[in-house]
Order: sequence, then structure tokens, then C-alpha cells
Amino acid sequence: MSSIEIIVFAPLLAAIVAGLGQNFIGKTAAKLVTTGGLFLACALSWPIFIGFLTGNEKAYVEPVMQWVQSGSLTFDWELRVDALTAVMLVVITSVSALVHLYSWSYMEEDPDQPRFFAYLSLFTFAMLMLVTANNLVQMFFGWEGVGLASYLLIGFWYKKPSANAAAIKAFVVNRVGDLGFMLGIFGVFWLFGTVSIPDILAAAPEKAGSSIGFLGMRVDTMSLLCVLLFIGAMGKSAQLGLHTWLPDAMEGPTPVSALIHAATMVTAGVFMVCRLSPLFETSQFALNVVTIVGATTALFAATVGLVQTDIKRVIAYSTCSQLGYMFFAAGVGAYSAAMFHLFTHAFFKALLFLGAGSVIHAMHHEQDMRYYGGLRKHIPITFWAMTAGTLAITGVGIVGIGGFAGFHSKDAIIEAAYASTAPWGGYAFFIGVFAALLTSFYSWRLVFLTFFGKPRWAGSEHIQHAVHDDHHGHDDHAHGHHDAHGDGTAGYHPHESPWPMLVPLGVLTLGAIAAGYVFKYDFIYAEEGGTAFWAASTLYFNEHLIHAMHHVPLWVKLASTVAMLTGLFIAWMMYIRSETAPATVAKHFEPLYKFFLNKWYFDELYNLIFVKPAFWFGRLFWKSGDIGIIDRFGPNGSAFAVSLTSRLAVRMQSGYLYTYALVMLLGLVAAISWFMVQAR
Repeated sequence: MSSIEIIVFAPLLAAIVAGLGQNFIGKTAAKLVTTGGLFLACALSWPIFIGFLTGNEKAYVEPVMQWVQSGSLTFDWELRVDALTAVMLVVITSVSALVHLYSWSYMEEDPDQPRFFAYLSLFTFAMLMLVTANNLVQMFFGWEGVGLASYLLIGFWYKKPSANAAAIKAFVVNRVGDLGFMLGIFGVFWLFGTVSIPDILAAAPEKAGSSIGFLGMRVDTMSLLCVLLFIGAMGKSAQLGLHTWLPDAMEGPTPVSALIHAATMVTAGVFMVCRLSPLFETSQFALNVVTIVGATTALFAATVGLVQTDIKRVIAYSTCSQLGYMFFAAGVGAYSAAMFHLFTHAFFKALLFLGAGSVIHAMHHEQDMRYYGGLRKHIPITFWAMTAGTLAITGVGIVGIGGFAGFHSKDAIIEAAYASTAPWGGYAFFIGVFAALLTSFYSWRLVFLTFFGKPRWAGSEHIQHAVHDDHHGHDDHAHGHHDAHGDGTAGYHPHESPWPMLVPLGVLTLGAIAAGYVFKYDFIYAEEGGTAFWAASTLYFNEHLIHAMHHVPLWVKLASTVAMLTGLFIAWMMYIRSETAPATVAKHFEPLYKFFLNKWYFDELYNLIFVKPAFWFGRLFWKSGDIGIIDRFGPNGSAFAVSLTSRLAVRMQSGYLYTYALVMLLGLVAAISWFMVQAR
């Protein structure tokens, strides 16, 4: 069995063992099997990635089995391994392995741990199937697999109505995007006669400029197919319009948030666009759509993140915004920069989510940042880990020297947008810089509200209930102990997380610090061998653009740094220097504040346009159609007719001889009358 087969199928085998055998092997064995399977996959993934970096590894396809042969549609189950796959392998397996380890402590009190770990491994298998696909149908298999697993994970606490609603919402919204993806796959097969990704990409330039009839119009064939495929990416990667499921997905356990929103499901759309980049290069219209949607999503999510009070939702909207960066990078032709940001983002975003989980664990599952404050003294390791993640996402660094991970990858995207000759490159550049300012503000706002200032724990109902339990001798070990310092915190003392939660934070901190500087030459420097790295993949590498982005004016290189410092300064002024400033600003800009707080009213708009009409039609078909027509004239109507006939028949069965003689006489008269009429 090859290493790539072990990487892909070890999580599946672990999921089956843990999920089906939990009653026999117990929760500890289930956690060992799933976590061990992921660390094995991770250990095998890094040598493949390093092999492509050093040039010792060549792209290849590992056949698994014959799959479908139906007329002209033929494809096998194959695992494609190239530089693009290698990047995704290390991202997926590394983050998933650390999330598995983290969950040992975070989910320690949950009675359904084997089911949870089985879902995590199943999710990872589906994502690995997606990124190793050599044909579009296999990619769609993994695509739907992560959709199913995300539904199971988001709704893991199925007894909570909000978790069930969030899971259904994620599933339904993704079905909308998946419809576009399916239509795109159908169209690609119709045009190219194959679903093999290498064959499609090789033939794509020949089809440029052709047209097709669609909805009564003649449209550019490649533009239509690429836009349909991109609609699928919009659903999976929560881009504007199909983004509404992502913040609600925070109803799942925090490790789920880290896995789904950092390295796996939400990056599937970016990966798909980069995998099919030669196809997208045949349509400038499609690239314009990708650029506009990506840049607008980056702005939208950043504005909403400014006013969120739930610590996980702030990071969720941050994810949505950063995905927008990746998409507009792909839209302007900088696919390597998009993949570089995907790579670095996985580390610092997983770090922020797991760090938030550590804070929530310390605060009795309270997620409202308004009830935090002063935690840096109580949970110092979590504080420094989240600070490193914040330094990475805000892009702290010095031009010409280096910095944290986001400094290299996000700045590369902004510089590429400026250097690009794409029609919407300027729009993407200015939005990218402004979104960087907003990112800095809401990221440091999270840090200041959580770790600085005076403790505000006394106002939290969750913590008050927990302290009440402590006073009665309950949950003392799990949630904290009494504090006699009289600091106005109702006797509560937060505690640092156990080592299974802290080790992943430490590893991810290293990634947030060093991933950008260490790997930037391989990803985005054509002069230093980057072309050789991406040559072992299907990624379209625009060497001219990559060269141009490294020679932009100094002010362009400094723009994101200035934006970052501006956001940091405003956050410091509002949340450290003057604690009354946020309320004052919200009051003075109340319409804008409410607009951001209500997430641009997308949920209300969709509820008005789609949800309410759907319920109205449902009730109409149910009460008027099903009950009023089908049941009335179908089962109920036939039953009524049978009942009426039987009652009449019963009345005729009187038992008297003269009654039967009368009936016979009437029948005889009727028969004679009929014959007489016929004789005339």
C-alpha cells in the first residue's frame, strides 16, 4: 500500500472503527484510533510536501480501482499527487491531527466522544478525497462528503435547536452552490467529452471563444462553465451571497470550527479554482466575477466582524474575509499567492479558533467577549498564542526584512492586485488595503476585550451558575476554584487549559510565526525557483505578474502595514485608553452600527425572499393540495363512497320476503321495458 493511499484511507478506516465499534472498544480506544490515524497521515504528508519543495518528488497518479464505464463516460478512482495536492495534504492532515489531539480535553465531558471523533476523521477523509481527485466526479464525491460531515459536526449537539437549525442551514445553502457546481461539471463533460482534469485543462485553450445557448441567449461557453463552477466554490467557501451558513456554524463544538473554517471545507472552493486555473484563464469575464465577489466578500465580512461580541463569530467573519482575499488573488491571476495565503491562513486561523476554545473553556463556555477582560494574567499561554495569531492575521512585519505569516501572504495578494493588469485589479487593491485596516481593528479589539482591562465576569449568567455550582462543591476541578481576592468577579478564577489543548496551540504558534518567511520563496518568488515548484502541478503560474508584484512602488508595499497600524491604534484608543468610546461611536453612527450588527440584513432579506414564500407554498400544497384535494377526493373520498354504498346496501337487506319479491318484480319490469325499447 502506497503512502498516499495510507494518507487518504487511514482516516476513513479510523472513522469506521470508532463510529461502528464504539460500544465494543470504548471511548479511549476510539480516540486513540482516530487521533493515531491522523498523526500517521500527517507524518506521511510532510515528506511528500518537502519532496516537491526540493524537486525530488514528481507529480504522479496512483490508481485505486476502476469506477465507472457508461457509454462515453469513463473514469477510474485515482489519487493525483502533485505540488498543489501536497500543499493541501500538509494543511489538512496537520490541522486535523492537532484538532483531534485538542479535542481529547475539550470534549472530555461529552458522553458521545467516539461519535465526535468518528465524524472528525470522516470529514478529513472526504477532504483528502477532494484534493487528491484526478477527475471532476471524484472531486464532487469529496465535495459532497465534506458537506455531509460538516452537517453532522455542526449539528453534533443535536438536542440544541440552534445547532440543528445551523446544520440544516449550512446543508441547504451549500446545496444551492452545489447545484451550480453540478451544472458546471455536466457542461464540462458535454463540451470536452471527459471529466478527467488533466484532459480538460489541456483542451481548454482550444475551446476559448466558443458560444453556447443558455436561457434563450448565446453566451461564451467558457465563461458560463467557469461561473457555474465558481458558484459551487462560493457555497463551500462562504462567499458573499452564499455566506450566511458560516457564522451560524459556530453552534458546533469549537474544534469543529477550527477544522471547518481554517483548513478544510472553506478552502475547498479556493483549491478548486486553483486546480482548474488554466480553465478559468480562458475567460476574463469569469475572472472578473471571481475578483469582484472575492474583494466584496473581504470588505463585507470585515465590516460585520467589527461589531460582533461572540468571540467565535468574530473569527468566523475573519475567515470569510480572508477567503475573499484568496479569491480576488485568483481573480487577478495570482493563483500562487492565493495558495500561499491558504497555506499560512490555515495555521494562524486554526490557532485563533483553538485559542478561542481555550478561552471559552476557561470561562465556563461563555462566548461573549463583553464578559471577559483581564485574562492575560490567568491564562498566559493562551494569551501569547492568540497574540501570535493576531500578529499573523494582521500582517505584522517590516518591509524588506520579514514578519509573521500573514505579513508575507496577505501583502503578496495586495501587491499582486496592484501589479495586475486585470480590469478589476485596482478595485481589489483598494478593498484589500481597507479590509486590512478593518482586520487589524477587529482582531486587536478581540485581544483587548478578552485579555486586557478589568475583569467583567460578574455579569455573565454562565459564570454565575458555574460559581454557584462551585460553592456547592460541583465542577470545581473542571471549571476553576474559589478566589478570595475580592476583585469583583463573584469569586471566580479562570484556569489555563490542560496540555492536550496547549500542545496544538504551541505547534500552530510556530506556524503562525514562521510559515510565511520559510516558504515564501517556493510559493511566490519566480526568481528563486517558485516556478519549478508549481510546475509539478496543474496551477497556472503567471511568472510575469509574480515578477511585477515584487517591483511595485514602496508606498504599495507599505500600504497594508500602515493600514494595520491604523487599525491597531484605533482599537487601542477605543478599548484601552477610553472604555466609553465604543458606546459613544455606536450611538453617533447608529444606522451604520445596526447595519453591520445585522450583517447587512442578508438573513432578513433571504427570509423575506426565499424562506417565507417557501413556507407559504408548503402550507398551500399541504392544506389545499394534499388535505383539500388529494385526501378529500382520494383516500377520504373513496372511503366515504364505500361507506355510503355499504349503508344503502345494509338498508336493502331487511330479511322480509315481500321486500325481495318487490325488488325482483322491479328488476323484471326494467328488463322487459329495455327489450321493448330495443324492439322498436
